[in-house]
Amino acid sequence: MNKEEFIKEINNLNISITNDILDKLDAYYNYLYEYNKHTNLTAITNKEDVYLKHFYDSITLVKVIDLNSINNLLDIGSGAGFPGIVLKIFYPHLKVTLIDSNNKKTKFLTEVINKLQLDNIEVINDRVENFSKNNLNKFDLVTARAVTNLVVLTELAMPLVNVNKYFIALKANAEDELNNSKYAIEYMHGSIEKIEKFELPFNAGVRTIIKIIKNKNTLTTEIRAYDKIIKKPLQKVDK
Repeated sequence: MNKEEFIKEINNLNISITNDILDKLDAYYNYLYEYNKHTNLTAITNKEDVYLKHFYDSITLVKVIDLNSINNLLDIGSGAGFPGIVLKIFYPHLKVTLIDSNNKKTKFLTEVINKLQLDNIEVINDRVENFSKNNLNKFDLVTARAVTNLVVLTELAMPLVNVNKYFIALKANAEDELNNSKYAIEYMHGSIEKIEKFELPFNAGVRTIIKIIKNKNTLTTEIRAYDKIIKKPLQKVDK
């Protein structure tokens, strides 16, 4: 996806794109490319692929929600900043928190934020279940892209979502994950509001966006240790 194709597809999402946004994305790509030479952040480094499979893929979240209505956002397992930094570039009003347990990746995130001169954005080097303890029911939007399976991800993400706000998972083809996660979503006080399945431009793969609304506050007593989340996932057992 070259820059002209990128702009066209962004316009098709009903998003206006400015020269400042394009300049920031270019600077983001260049820094990512150079940094990736010594620290493995992503297997995708070709510029046209980054614009399609990272930048455009991240912004497709707007297919299910108007980000102008969101004040604060948490990106779980942010990695090299997808989708969190991309969303911040397009929607500078957002207060963004990026969390990742990998120190090398959070170091990159901190440096690229400084390079792009983004404000009102913080980087947390921690595990999500630890971060949850002091941040329950806090965020308007919690999102995660290409992170663990939806059953586990739902239990990690939903405690952080404010009541009547959203957890949005960005996945590839997720039919099996969706079927397996219905019990977990309900158990964590959520319900599926929208599922958007589509093909990336240029036959670059199927994507599924799952929008879940939170219906009730999470209590501290409902937070399980990570080993229990993994060993005993929230799946209904038929008797």
